[in-house]
Amino acid sequence: MRALTVIPQQAGSLALVERAAPAPDPRRALARTLSIGICGTDHEIASGRYGTAPEGDARLVIGHESLAEIVSAPPGSGLAPGDLIVGIVRRPDPVPCASCAAGEWDMCRNGLYTERGIKGLHGYAQEYFAIDPAFAVRLDPALRRTGVLLEPASIVAKAWDQIARIGARASWHPRTVLVTGAGPIGLLAALMARQRGLEVHLFDRNEGGVKPALAAQLGAAYHTGDLAALDLRPDIVVECTGAPAVIVAAIEKGGAGGIVCLAGLSGGKREIVLNAALLSRTMVLENDVVFGTVNANRRHYALAAEALTAADPAWLGALITRRVALADWRAAFAPDPDGVKTVIDFTSP
Repeated sequence: MRALTVIPQQAGSLALVERAAPAPDPRRALARTLSIGICGTDHEIASGRYGTAPEGDARLVIGHESLAEIVSAPPGSGLAPGDLIVGIVRRPDPVPCASCAAGEWDMCRNGLYTERGIKGLHGYAQEYFAIDPAFAVRLDPALRRTGVLLEPASIVAKAWDQIARIGARASWHPRTVLVTGAGPIGLLAALMARQRGLEVHLFDRNEGGVKPALAAQLGAAYHTGDLAALDLRPDIVVECTGAPAVIVAAIEKGGAGGIVCLAGLSGGKREIVLNAALLSRTMVLENDVVFGTVNANRRHYALAAEALTAADPAWLGALITRRVALADWRAAFAPDPDGVKTVIDFTSP
């Protein structure tokens, strides 16, 4: 079978290779890959900046944003041939830490977790893969074209879950949300904000392309230019760019008693001067909260599946702005500055 693999930490090693199909295992389900999504992490792995192969393997099968169809499954697993599934990315560490032991491997405290397609486990960018049913999330068949968005949606579902938990510290009735970055994470964050009945403001550097229209279709206001000059004090900020200057401006934008969620990962290449004394004083006097979030556990995948099922199918489909066949995988890693989401289609010739 064909698989998209890389030699970790070696730039230019990404290649489509032949690998043996998964060996039969009565404890695992066998799935046929339909599509995988490409995100910034995949670009980092392809460029040699990140990634770890399984022990004993020189190459790593990439792909952590999956969509697949069950071929066979163990009796009593809750899965059946033809079921549409997404594979969860992270696996708990073998120790395990207190969080992993409680099924909250996204909050792993000792860093010994593994992640399919990223750290220590082969990913889903192969024509067939085996999976423990406990880490397979079944989807509504209506999501056959868009279910590949579930993994990024799970990140956002976790962010909103944590925002709600933090907000419960006091009598709190948020009305406005600022989302910075109109990539897949940002647009899905805006979607879930609108599903909660909130007024949404979406900020991005792109003035053209599909992003302003996608925001308008959600009923969200779209902003570009200088974030610091935006006349807005939102109750909630969801920062999805990872850009240092945007992070600082987003934190400063938060309203009194507000919550700022940092969901974008910074590359750490640019240094920003921060007035920590002023920021600390403001946060203390206004009871502000700034927190970071990454990854997701099974509960968040389930919440994300509910959000995608409730969304407008046409709007979800429009997030996928580029589909390429597996044979043309190189095109999936080419720049697409005006696009949103690139997907590799394993069902195309």
